[in-house]
Amino acid sequence: MSDVLDLTRDLIARTSVTPDDAGCQALVAERLEAAGFACEHLRLGEVDNLYATFGDAAAPTLLLLGHTDVVPPGPREAWASDPFVPEIRDGVLYGRGAADMKGSVAAFVVAAERFAAAHPTPAGRLAILLTSDEEGDAIDGVRRVAGLFRERGERLDWCITGEPSSTSELGDLLRVGRRGSLSARLQVNGVQGHVAYPDKARNPVHLALPALAELTARCWDEGYETFPPTSLQVSNIAAGTGANNVIPGTLEVQFNLRFNPTWSADALERECEAVLRAHGLDYTIHWHRSGEPFHTPEGALRQAAREVLSAHRGQPPEESTGGGTSDARFIAPLGTQCIEIGPVNASIHQVDEHVRVSDLQALPDLYLSLIEKMLVPSDGL
Repeated sequence: MSDVLDLTRDLIARTSVTPDDAGCQALVAERLEAAGFACEHLRLGEVDNLYATFGDAAAPTLLLLGHTDVVPPGPREAWASDPFVPEIRDGVLYGRGAADMKGSVAAFVVAAERFAAAHPTPAGRLAILLTSDEEGDAIDGVRRVAGLFRERGERLDWCITGEPSSTSELGDLLRVGRRGSLSARLQVNGVQGHVAYPDKARNPVHLALPALAELTARCWDEGYETFPPTSLQVSNIAAGTGANNVIPGTLEVQFNLRFNPTWSADALERECEAVLRAHGLDYTIHWHRSGEPFHTPEGALRQAAREVLSAHRGQPPEESTGGGTSDARFIAPLGTQCIEIGPVNASIHQVDEHVRVSDLQALPDLYLSLIEKMLVPSDGL
């Protein structure tokens, strides 16, 4: 068995359903401290965060970003084996978190150990940040740690997030940005009444539909570089008392915008509310900003990642900004260039989540090659 496989299995065996870390970070910290890393434990609310560093704080810094929490397994009887008892079948490792993202965390640790052993006095600094709040509310995890970093002037030049980004083969996709995510809970107010006397009521459903139709039909933009166009999707609508002869007094609508760097959350909020006002609605709205979009332009980090992944697969990766959000959205505003490289994402959050053992064993070498390209001068290799 390899170091990365053993460590991944040890991490899967800890039932770290968000926000419970279940001892994962203590296990990681013990290994990193033995390798020469300084470890800082940041317990914020109910969330555990681990920040480990190796090298001079004033030097260019590469951050490896990950999370130790996992989503709930769902019905355990639906799994072919216990989700928290890792099992290998036909060259595939099964268990909750195998792909998202305990395999990447284990690969980070093994790569970091090898880097520290080979480069005891590196020209750059290697850092690892782990949280137990990525799959949950994402309030007391990287979002809050990033605020602490900003306050104390922590230097973070580049970031590699270990999210499962590959589509069918390890390294076939390089994530170079993510869309922003903005959610709204809208309440439109009317006047409840009898359906036979609509003149004595104001139906909020009827009032809101034209505004919602305008928002959902709008072409917000044509996309931005490799980003798809901004999209607004209604996710929930609720109104009424349950009786078919009562005009409801209120309508509640939830919708989400996934947006590219053409927009900011501020601008989108203003645009949406302008439409609601133009239709004369009596409304209240609560906005939740999950994160602004980020994009890493062409430069040293993207070039290094392209070279490493091309060498691994024999062809360049697709460079994409698709998908949902990741904790990199909190690191990018610090002025950090961010990319995402990780295992195949086909089974994440599903029953029988898994990762190929061969992919898992290849990950530490990929990460180590990237670390050395960024932190070790070419004449020092």
